[in-house]
Amino acid sequence: MDLIKPLIALLAIVNPVGVVPFFIHFTQGFSREQRLRTIRVASFTAFLVVAISALAGLRIIEFFGISIGSFQVGGGMLLLISALQMLQAQPAETRKEDVAEGASKADAGASIAVVPLTIPLLTGPATISTMVIYAQKTRHWWELGVLVGYGVVIGVAAFLALSAAGRIARMLGQTGINIMTRLMGLILAALAVEIMADGLVKLFPALGQA
Repeated sequence: MDLIKPLIALLAIVNPVGVVPFFIHFTQGFSREQRLRTIRVASFTAFLVVAISALAGLRIIEFFGISIGSFQVGGGMLLLISALQMLQAQPAETRKEDVAEGASKADAGASIAVVPLTIPLLTGPATISTMVIYAQKTRHWWELGVLVGYGVVIGVAAFLALSAAGRIARMLGQTGINIMTRLMGLILAALAVEIMADGLVKLFPALGQA
């Protein structure tokens, strides 16, 4: 298994820098302690989503009798849709409803760390699909361990980005964040096409002989 591509895909999908404006907006009325707690919970939840997807995702699709080829095509399409959102400078899996929900929760003083900050703004179906697809490619237990370790990387990246949200916003500005989000979207689009092509070859072996 290529151990670099899963990490690149995860970083492109999660793109914690792209979530910084939403985090600032949601937590503008929070105290320092509330903001820190939100960051810790969101980072740990992002790790859990990645780790559980790597360990249990493949078992779930096997339970439902879904072939990995079909899942790769479907997951690749989902990644491509997320990439198209990012090319429009939007977080990979966000919707207007999610932003509105986060704003209403923040106004009500409810926790926004898990929903919508972690799911779906940081992680979501595209993240889960990516981990399941690459978990299927593992051949040794240590490769699966590496995928779980990438969950730690994502959690740390989210923690660092959200902790430095104010400095990132001042340094990059909205324009800089939009450029980075679009760049990650372009990378994700290329990976999505590659995943879909691999799935199509599994479903239609004749394509691989063309």
